[in-house]
Amino acid sequence: MSSGNFSFPTSVSYAPGCLRELSGILDTLGIRNPLLVTDPGLLGTPVVDAVKKAAGRPCTVFSEVHGNPIEADVEAGTEAFRKSGADGVLGVGGGSALDVAKIIRSRVAKPEVKLADFYSVKEWPKMAPFVAVPTTAGTGSEVGRSSVIGLGGKKQVFFHPSLLAAKVILDPELTVGLPPALTAATGMDAFTHCVESFASPVFHPLCDGIALEGAQIIVENLPKAVKNGKDLEARGQMQVAAAMGGIAFQKDLGAVHSMAHPLSALFGLHHGLTNALCLVAVMEFNAKKKAGLYARLGQALGLKDTSDGAVIDRVKKLLVECGIQSGLGAHKVTENDVAKLAAAATEDSCHATNPVKVTTKDFEELYRRCL
Repeated sequence: MSSGNFSFPTSVSYAPGCLRELSGILDTLGIRNPLLVTDPGLLGTPVVDAVKKAAGRPCTVFSEVHGNPIEADVEAGTEAFRKSGADGVLGVGGGSALDVAKIIRSRVAKPEVKLADFYSVKEWPKMAPFVAVPTTAGTGSEVGRSSVIGLGGKKQVFFHPSLLAAKVILDPELTVGLPPALTAATGMDAFTHCVESFASPVFHPLCDGIALEGAQIIVENLPKAVKNGKDLEARGQMQVAAAMGGIAFQKDLGAVHSMAHPLSALFGLHHGLTNALCLVAVMEFNAKKKAGLYARLGQALGLKDTSDGAVIDRVKKLLVECGIQSGLGAHKVTENDVAKLAAAATEDSCHATNPVKVTTKDFEELYRRCL
């Protein structure tokens, strides 16, 4: 008989303009002096200015966050928290900023524990409250209990329930300025989370339902958001779907993420884009070894033909609709890189919950298909 542990505790506010709730939220959490963590691309934009205004109190801004965050970002953010006398963290941006924002709190709670020793702590003390304000619709980091940080040249996942946000604000008005290419990449990140979490053999029927509904919402709304960034309905639906993907993948992920992580760590490629570029190859690989794997996904997407091939064709169409048609070769990945990437993918933990076993040789072939 199957067994599992289920938890969906995050409090979320969702509506155009709901950013105006921020001041009251900070009051409720007792945050008088927040450290606002964002990235250089957002710094000085109307979005950050709007968040600072909505906070209704002085904010110390920390923006030294890489697109693929590294340990140095966390250390610098922790120092900024201490020097400013902050009593809470306000994460504003995409997954990178939110991941750094949430993990800073662990370094503040136990300054003697370096990131490399994160899992040596048996019980974490209460961490500083964290409010997440995502400005993209992709990672779902705002509702996640993990943070992905580059450590020693590899992406490391730090997981603990204490990393969860106390409150999440999903305001689609904050995403309207996201360029089409980034809208597409982040949206495909969310879609990959839904597809991989559903396909994972781990028992979690709650996540299965959330993943399937999230995938359907994305297929319907992502092309609209890419085509018209001011479509608030599509933008809002994508924010919700991204959060659903973030919730769903507590069930676990698969080989696509094991391939994507080394591409980001070694080539600096956007995580969502790497997921998009690897997704079809992995789905074809999985379906060849486990027929019918994606039938329920096809049903959720409203397809009359729910065969694996038809579902994968629909995913290919989605990529085209979003303008993602190149391969890894267009991003300076070559045959000479395949062995190194495959070795790194093999060491990544995500493929342990892929629906079929993946060897290093398999990863080599999968990367070649994606070139």
